[in-house]
Amino acid sequence: MANFQTSDGLTLYYEDSGKGLPVLCLSGLTRNSSDFSYINGHLPGVRLIKMDYRGRGRSDWAEDFTTYNVPRESMDAFELMDHLGIARFAILGSSRGGLCAFTMGAINMDRLLGVAFNDIGPDIDAKGIDVIMNYIGRPPIWKTLGAAAEARAALMQGFANVPEGRWREECEKLFVQTPNGLSNTYDPKLRDAILGASLQEVPDLWPFYAAFEGKPVAVIRGANSDLLSLETFEKMQTTLPDAIMANVPDRAHIPFLDEPASLDALHKWVAALKAAQ
Repeated sequence: MANFQTSDGLTLYYEDSGKGLPVLCLSGLTRNSSDFSYINGHLPGVRLIKMDYRGRGRSDWAEDFTTYNVPRESMDAFELMDHLGIARFAILGSSRGGLCAFTMGAINMDRLLGVAFNDIGPDIDAKGIDVIMNYIGRPPIWKTLGAAAEARAALMQGFANVPEGRWREECEKLFVQTPNGLSNTYDPKLRDAILGASLQEVPDLWPFYAAFEGKPVAVIRGANSDLLSLETFEKMQTTLPDAIMANVPDRAHIPFLDEPASLDALHKWVAALKAAQ
């Protein structure tokens, strides 16, 4: 557990564990470094570096909420790796983290050893965006973690055979218990940032994805995902035929990454990264 300071003066939280191949783990939009706790101990020979974006988890909230954007968060990620003295590294990006990987590849592909995308691709399904906009920046309606966990089991459509206690663990990552009920673990102004970004033209991300040709790439998809469509998933395989593909049964957005299909893909990806060094 540690912190570093960004070039614009924010203090961001990160975790650095294990030894070996450096893999930077970048989480989803409203999530934080705890997203990757389920792969702890599953990737031997890997140094896992997990960062809380600005405005999330244990990192500072920004006075200027417009800095909650992919380019700035990508810059923060590079600055973390500079802080750690790591010149080249791989990225494991869940959802928003995959978008940062596209951006970081465009900024400095030479620093990236490869990338694993968790339920994200160059095309984002509008159904998934609608779901996100329904909850982002809004306070939880539940008063306790127990009530939230019980509700989450019903709300998370597309998930089945989830380990016992997992929804409670998820709620402990997403919410903080206060005397007045639950609060989110991120700056509510993140909603304003996303609404502002939605007014901007969305770039074609397929060239950003294709630019990873020749590097180890993995794509993990929840078989019931409402954000990464099967059509996009299949096109990603066609675009990069050597990519390691996993369509994880009984999962939607996003797989936890400790499912057998997810771990199989990650093990193959790590082996390819090590072979390429």
